[in-house]
Amino acid sequence: MSRFTLPIIDKHSPFQNEFEPVIHDLITHVRSAAPKSVHSIYLYGSVARREAIVGRSNLDVTLITSAPLTNKEQTLINTIKIRFQSKYPQITGVTFNIGEAADALQLESIFSWGFWLRHCCVCIYGDDLSERFGDFEPSWEIAKNMNMDIEEWLGVYIKKIATSQDMAVQVEQQKTIAKKLLRSCYSLVMHRDKGWYDHPVLCARKFLEYYPEKQTEIERVVLLLKGRKVPKRSVLALLNEFGDWVVAEFNKIERKIG
Repeated sequence: MSRFTLPIIDKHSPFQNEFEPVIHDLITHVRSAAPKSVHSIYLYGSVARREAIVGRSNLDVTLITSAPLTNKEQTLINTIKIRFQSKYPQITGVTFNIGEAADALQLESIFSWGFWLRHCCVCIYGDDLSERFGDFEPSWEIAKNMNMDIEEWLGVYIKKIATSQDMAVQVEQQKTIAKKLLRSCYSLVMHRDKGWYDHPVLCARKFLEYYPEKQTEIERVVLLLKGRKVPKRSVLALLNEFGDWVVAEFNKIERKIG
């Protein structure tokens, strides 16, 4: 086995006590919402890693289906998000990442779905597709598949923040795009660093080992991540200027490595 093989999240230890009832209820509700379509359910993020903070962490879910969700099933899944946000104060909300089993098992999906399920997720229900893949090594292929969509994310969140009329909503939007931006920064150096980090602050620290000249920009993005109330004008300037640099750097490395 290569000394650079990436770690796998522990699949056997119990989850944190505070989140166990949320997880059990989630399985019940998802299976009820799409009984014929659910193939398997996974957790990713801080709850999966047993690092969640009560009242501050999201419940991040990957749902693999055996067939595309119907409009009714999609509506019921969206209802779960709303219901859980009010029912369980220990989480800030529920996010769903949805894909089809047939797509996840395609050869061309090995560096996207294969890596994601193998190294970033823990199966909590159904046929665990992560067992179909071997362990991965750090590579540019993985890095770009995980975060080269940062340009689209920036476009969406810049528009959301620009039109937001509520500071509390704006802060949540800032936190979401800051998290994505910091993870994207680490993706720029993953193939050189020979590791994988999901926690955005760790991503930032590792990135700065290779791009120390970006210290000021990273400090400002971390402020957004921490929920600081920053004037909209300053947020948009940072996302536009630093975001453009990150996108350009992705493109530069892609041209160099391919």
